[in-house]
Amino acid sequence: MKNKLILIFSLLCSFAIYSQEDTKSFSLQEAIDFALENNRTAKNAALDIKAAEKQKWETTSTGLPQISGSIDYQNFLKQQVSVIPAEFFGGNPGEFSEVIFGTKQSVNAFAKLEQKIFDGSYLVGLQSAKVFLEISKNAKEKTDLEVRKAVINAYGNVLLAEESVKILERNIDVLKKNLNETTKIYENGLEEEESVEQLQITLSGVESNLSNTSRLKTLAYQMLNITMGTEINSKTILTDNLESLTANNIVLELIGAEENIENTIDFKIAENDKTSKELLLKLEKSKALPTLNAFVNAGYSTFSNDFVFTDSKQKWFGSSLLGVTMNIPIFSSGGRSASTQRARINLEKAKEDLTETQQKLKLQIASAKSDYQFAIEDYGNKKQNLNLAERIEQKNQTKFFEGIASSFELRQAQTQLYSSQQEFLQAMLDVINKKAELETVLNKVD
Repeated sequence: MKNKLILIFSLLCSFAIYSQEDTKSFSLQEAIDFALENNRTAKNAALDIKAAEKQKWETTSTGLPQISGSIDYQNFLKQQVSVIPAEFFGGNPGEFSEVIFGTKQSVNAFAKLEQKIFDGSYLVGLQSAKVFLEISKNAKEKTDLEVRKAVINAYGNVLLAEESVKILERNIDVLKKNLNETTKIYENGLEEEESVEQLQITLSGVESNLSNTSRLKTLAYQMLNITMGTEINSKTILTDNLESLTANNIVLELIGAEENIENTIDFKIAENDKTSKELLLKLEKSKALPTLNAFVNAGYSTFSNDFVFTDSKQKWFGSSLLGVTMNIPIFSSGGRSASTQRARINLEKAKEDLTETQQKLKLQIASAKSDYQFAIEDYGNKKQNLNLAERIEQKNQTKFFEGIASSFELRQAQTQLYSSQQEFLQAMLDVINKKAELETVLNKVD
């Protein structure tokens, strides 16, 4: 029995330790930092940068010396027969003799060194590799901004659900107390049955909202876990609360922030696109230029009718060759010209897209600033409305139990209060989210 108790105690301790290790606490900033390292989309964007770096070297290496080697072994199953005039060997004129040239088996081993001397497409390729790396870095920056915004939204949704559950539970406690008191008054014949029924209807609606909000809270935690890059059902604890987070996110200076379009990530991406189109145009033009390559090869060959190539006495014959190859494009039936014109058209489109992006960014920034300012103003308005709704509900509750107000008037006041509570919570969340949207479009992240 004693051993069983010790075993059970050990298991409970192990479970407690495991539970503590499996539980993680995050402030909003900690959740953002964690997501930037563990979010799967962010990790893939970081891998894209590494792949771009490798591709850059891959492109560079094609212009560096290339060494290749080959070994050929040949064995004629039946050697080719040639005929020559028989008179070469003292025969009769007009007759031919059958001869076999060469040996039945041979081995050739060669090494070749190649080097580009001039290739216009290679020079453009080097520039393109740098641009591609820059595109990957900008894509990573864009991804990080979007991940940050997604974490803020998900974190805020969890806090909203948590606060909603607490408020609904408090409302239910008050309603149950009111229903209990009203039922007793009704049983004593001092209140109408309708008053009890009105409170029952209100209580039923709030309980239904609580059940739904509790389910949404679970989903909100799961969404946050996915966004941060943790297991979907991980135990996550949030250390920030909605009200303090809202207060910290009211930064009026951000509304008057300088609109430097060139520093925004969307502009950089559009500029990358224009640069890539310029390089494609250069590439098409370079195809009309000659290419010049040099090579050196060296090798050994040996011949025999039998396989004796591993014999140290076997004689090998060396050879070496130096060469230069120039390829000159002369006539392509207008194909190169058409390709160049197409690349020039695409470049013009990219320039137009860049201008369009500038205009859209100006509009997005102005819209984001307006939305953020409205969210701050709406937050103050909703906070004031909530205070008024609480006072009105409290007055009607007092009047109801004093017999001055009807149950219908009380229910109206309660409904107004519940609506004001949710609107206030949403207003706080809007301040946080609208600030995140403005920071994202401005590319201003603390």
